[in-house]
Amino acid sequence: MAAAGNAAGLRPFGVLNSLAATTPQYQALVCIFLFGGNDSNNVLIPFDVSGYANYAALRGPLALAQNSLLPLTAAPTYALHPSLPEIQTLFDTGKAAFLTNVGTLVQPLTQAQYQAGVLAAPSNLFSHQDQQLEWQNSAMSTVTNTGWAGRIADLMAAKYNPNAQIPFIASVDGDTLFCNGASSGPVAVVAESVNTGQCSEGAACGGRVATEQAIIKFASGFSLVQQDRSITENADTYISIIAEALASNATPLKTVFPKNALGLQLEQIAQMIQVRASLGVTRQIFFAGLGNFDTHAGQLPIQEKLLSVISPAMGAFYQATVEMGLQDQVTSFTMSDFARAFQPNSNLGSDHGWGGHQIIFGGAVNGGKVYGTFPEQALGGPNDVGINGRWIPTTSSVQYAATLASWFGVPDADLATVFPLLSNFSTQNLGFLS
Repeated sequence: MAAAGNAAGLRPFGVLNSLAATTPQYQALVCIFLFGGNDSNNVLIPFDVSGYANYAALRGPLALAQNSLLPLTAAPTYALHPSLPEIQTLFDTGKAAFLTNVGTLVQPLTQAQYQAGVLAAPSNLFSHQDQQLEWQNSAMSTVTNTGWAGRIADLMAAKYNPNAQIPFIASVDGDTLFCNGASSGPVAVVAESVNTGQCSEGAACGGRVATEQAIIKFASGFSLVQQDRSITENADTYISIIAEALASNATPLKTVFPKNALGLQLEQIAQMIQVRASLGVTRQIFFAGLGNFDTHAGQLPIQEKLLSVISPAMGAFYQATVEMGLQDQVTSFTMSDFARAFQPNSNLGSDHGWGGHQIIFGGAVNGGKVYGTFPEQALGGPNDVGINGRWIPTTSSVQYAATLASWFGVPDADLATVFPLLSNFSTQNLGFLS
């Protein structure tokens, strides 16, 4: 069922307030995690004559035909994968930006330093699970058990959401490390089925629900049982609060979302944002996710299908924020385990990489720009870990997250609490948000 925050975060249910006009304080961050390692080398592609020729020569069977690419008017030396027309429109209208060659880093790292092992690198590079955790906790270690969004919730919830009836963070893709704080946790809901909460056991869900209800009704002196009972009861209460708010106060959005996995998730997030006043929140963080981008074989058709899911979903979500008059107050961004190796493998796929390109979109984005340092696309070149085109990041995921957090309202003095490694980098705000 639903994952929920600690009991102290629960407010009496009571009568929900009518939907009120938004206050200037309201802001939301929406993380869209691309699980499996999205090959961003085939998302943002050099489009000038020499740049594309080099790309095509090195990518071989994974190279996309130049006449199929979507040119970026605002950045004419780059083009997008042909499955991203909505992202192209957002970029060219100044509502989206790319951050290039960003990845997990402990501190800035050159090829020579990495190969000599003289400076620390993130633990367990090229491992899906470990790199997902390190993107989500911004600690570059798998032993850190809080996520950076959770630590923001620990810091900001009492100030910004003192009357909240739900946790600071909501996930529509399960309870992930990103959402977990030391004293706070998320509410996890199922897109299109908010009343049911989150259940991942398939045919066993019915039994789990029955057990859950028994736990809620069971009183005992055992502290562990009482704690489980409290958490489960809180989860059900949060789900009931959200469901009633949506039933009582949500006006159907005119924006049409695609009926795909990510579209349903982002539509659910838009609906929750719509009833923010009823839920008593002025700050929110959301988590959505899509997989599987682990394209070791048959990459071209698999990635084409996945990108055809994310582009219309992202475009619709931005339009929904415009419809609600909140486009400047909601910023969405992608994260992924890592990018892929530039050199194709023998199965018409690509293997695990490191640094890659991420998308940020929303009305507050200083868009139409490509931020960061685009890697020199040369096998064995200065950005390569070795000889296969696994780019050493030139921007850290910590800098990326801190820029988002600063826009969200985390004071400069508290950034080090949320991001302990941030002081290792000279640039702490990357400038892609106003």
